[in-house]
Amino acid sequence: MSDNTFLARALFDAFQSGDTAAARALLSPEFRGSQNGGPQMDADTLLAFSGAVYAKVANFRYEEIMCEATPSGFVEEHTVRGQLPDGGVLDLRLCVVGTVEGGQITELREYLDSAGAVGLAKALAG
Repeated sequence: MSDNTFLARALFDAFQSGDTAAARALLSPEFRGSQNGGPQMDADTLLAFSGAVYAKVANFRYEEIMCEATPSGFVEEHTVRGQLPDGGVLDLRLCVVGTVEGGQITELREYLDSAGAVGLAKALAG
């Protein structure tokens, strides 16, 4: 496993376990992220979103993980699964493109199936 794929796995493992301190340690102070090309978010926004998802989705986990190093970072595809508060099942496929500089993640561009995220969006809004 390359250093870049190790960082990717460590970040998603931290999200899966709800460990925001471990996730923050992997992110550069200049971190920026986006979902489906939307507005830029900083590390605090990403960690707050991750914490909200973790709090709402029982048995939150990543499955079907494929992660490859790139010259500037990594690309990871995975499926997010869990139980939604209304009893529905979360089954959401994502692709995340990460940039790594100086041993920290400086950028994440996440692309997800917005139709598959409807149940999650409803849970986060309620």
